[in-house]
Amino acid sequence: MNVSRNKPLQVTRKGGREADDGMLKKLKSRRSQTEKWPVVTEDELRALGKEISPDHVLGLRTVTKDYLCRLEDNIYNIDFTRFKIRDLDTETVLFEIAKPPNSSVVNEKDSMDLDVAAGRFVRYQFTPAFLKLRTVGATVEFTVGDRPINSFRMIERHYFQGRLLKNFDFDFGFCIPNSRNTCEHIYEFPQLPDDLIRQMVAHPYETRSDSFYFVDNKLIMHNKADYAYNGGL
Repeated sequence: MNVSRNKPLQVTRKGGREADDGMLKKLKSRRSQTEKWPVVTEDELRALGKEISPDHVLGLRTVTKDYLCRLEDNIYNIDFTRFKIRDLDTETVLFEIAKPPNSSVVNEKDSMDLDVAAGRFVRYQFTPAFLKLRTVGATVEFTVGDRPINSFRMIERHYFQGRLLKNFDFDFGFCIPNSRNTCEHIYEFPQLPDDLIRQMVAHPYETRSDSFYFVDNKLIMHNKADYAYNGGL
């Protein structure tokens, strides 16, 4: 499903007032049939010698071993400052983190460890009940630098032991320069077989994800995460 563009992102000018009515935009993932993309390996992408596009990463069939772009490729100075995950069915907030004002370090929560040196890797720990959730909202707040962003897109791919579980594909839309933006990604999770759930609980941090961020179809940021579902056991 394509993302609706009839509502703006919640936007605040840096040091100013909100630039719209403050309504939080909810973004649903595109329905990308990734099995139809030509299979590509991480090594093949590195050997391209050119910019990596969304079509390239949609061909990956396993989690990457390393990052596919450099920190300095983020020429738009996009900085994620707040992140919250909630169960949309019960409105339960599962966790929330925020970067302190005027700081490059993000507060750590008991449920996760953060590589603050690079800010590109997050480790999550959830209870087994998380794997039963069907719809989760992830609210993200981010700032941008002095360049306008015409087309901002994220592709997030989740794997367990090398098997692709789900592909999420979100469009952020246009971002004005020097603004603070907020939106909520709606994650609709597939129903997992009980035997797969048991394996994911029994093998913490073997569930992994790559998050690729593109501006004008050029990869500018790449973040990674891994997950455990044995919390409370």
